[in-house]
Amino acid sequence: YKGVTGSLVGQVPYGVLTFGSYEIYKQALLKKFPSTKPAFIYALAAIMGDVTGSGWLCPSEVMKQQLQAGIYPSMGEAIKGIWKKNGFKGFYQGFTGGLARDVPFRVAQLTTFEITKSIYLRTKRNKNSSSEDVALSSLEAAVCGAAAGSFSAAITNPLDRIKTLMMTDTTNAYGGSVLACASKILKDDGVGGFFAGVVPRVGYIAPSVCIFFVTYEFVQQKMKKAE
Repeated sequence: YKGVTGSLVGQVPYGVLTFGSYEIYKQALLKKFPSTKPAFIYALAAIMGDVTGSGWLCPSEVMKQQLQAGIYPSMGEAIKGIWKKNGFKGFYQGFTGGLARDVPFRVAQLTTFEITKSIYLRTKRNKNSSSEDVALSSLEAAVCGAAAGSFSAAITNPLDRIKTLMMTDTTNAYGGSVLACASKILKDDGVGGFFAGVVPRVGYIAPSVCIFFVTYEFVQQKMKKAE
């Protein structure tokens, strides 16, 4: 659990900012562009939502990665060490790499979930034509969440590898840019290097996304009923 405090400090506000703003952007875009295919709206809203949250996330990710790599013994030492070495910009080391991973991940995750959810709801409406007000059950939300989590985690693994190496690269061995880092991985490990750790990544992300969307749907349904 080394680095868990830094992770929580980053992930909780990041989740609130990302998913809260995603819903706001999605509803606004659906109203403004009613004739546009919903999948494009979901993707654009996901991009905007993730960029909104990433400004908060990056500093905590830098601290967490460097704690887990053993560069610093505590979060307090990490803050002082990063500030002393690189100043404010040190907390945004690997920011572009983080965006390059997180934006495609969020687009894949939310778009897959929304499309899978739409298919489920359409099927339920067809089976029960007398009821207009249909919603996902907890099991159905879990299935949609597992599909979204597995797909998004697998296809963004190369970007996660780049982001991790950039955030822990204190000697500039990977060039300090996404392109330079990708080139070094390809040179040292080949194409397979981009998929190092894909199984454990899917293994821990898919269940967490599944749990998240079960809760997400439950809260949304309760809020709609309360309106």
